[in-house]
Amino acid sequence: MGKFKSSLAPYMEGLIEQKRANGYSYHSGELLLLRLDAFCYEKFPNEATVTYDLAAGWSEARPGESEAYHNNRISSLKALSAYMISLGIEAYIPKMFSCRSYRPALYIPTREDVRLLLSKMDRPTSHNKIQKRLNKECKVLFLLYFCCGLRLSEGRLLKYEHIDIEKGILTITGSKGNKDRLVYLPDDGIGILGSYMSQMQDDYPDIPWLFPGNDPQKPISCSGVEACFNRYWAQLPVAKTLEKHPTPHCLRHAFVVERINDWMLRGIDTNAMLPYLSRYLGHKSPDETHYYYHLASKAFDVIRNKDNVSERVIPEVMLYDE
Repeated sequence: MGKFKSSLAPYMEGLIEQKRANGYSYHSGELLLLRLDAFCYEKFPNEATVTYDLAAGWSEARPGESEAYHNNRISSLKALSAYMISLGIEAYIPKMFSCRSYRPALYIPTREDVRLLLSKMDRPTSHNKIQKRLNKECKVLFLLYFCCGLRLSEGRLLKYEHIDIEKGILTITGSKGNKDRLVYLPDDGIGILGSYMSQMQDDYPDIPWLFPGNDPQKPISCSGVEACFNRYWAQLPVAKTLEKHPTPHCLRHAFVVERINDWMLRGIDTNAMLPYLSRYLGHKSPDETHYYYHLASKAFDVIRNKDNVSERVIPEVMLYDE
């Protein structure tokens, strides 16, 4: 790469190579590591690893810096430390050094929330022909996110060639980590999606996209999906009680919570089922899937009463004493 010059440069370059080998572009991560490299070169030119002092200096908030960017900087150092530890090199994994402002917990929509959201969408707020069509598309998309756990772009970038409606199978291509996978539709979703596909193919016979955007030659945009979700979510009673509203991606979290809650309530061993759910979602490992579920722990009584695997799946990270 040739752009890094500090004593930690080989590890930064190795981390970037590893990320890209796993299918990530890691462009923003590389930019943060370049800043970290310049900091190390100036302030800690002789350090052979990440020490507490180096981490404390790097983690200090900068004037005018947003909290999000500050946390991203710290995360870049944590990633570097974790990579060095994986190579057998002792390195300090930093905590958050600054006083963080209060952030409300992410709200994961319930099954009833989703039902109300979709019912609101049966009454379009616009008479514009294109907007009514996009509204119909988003309703089907939200169903796919909630019933199949798709990522936002996995849904909006679907083409007709990716769907075997007779078998109820979606082929997800080029997803996160450059992984392809098959996603099976629930039985009641096959009829809904099949009916939608037939109507859209009648209206737009030469368009490859299942969810075309304002310009039918292009897929619906992320901002278009998010704007539609926000517009109808704001009409729900629960929206008035929340400090932080959910996003379309939260429907994927809700899918995970629904599946695991159902298994727990039926007495099914979640340890046995998590690997299958992980592959279905396109996750790297069951740990990542269980973390999705763990995020919602304050919102669901089932987790508090039934979940006895969290500590084994997500162990506490041991840090140096400060």
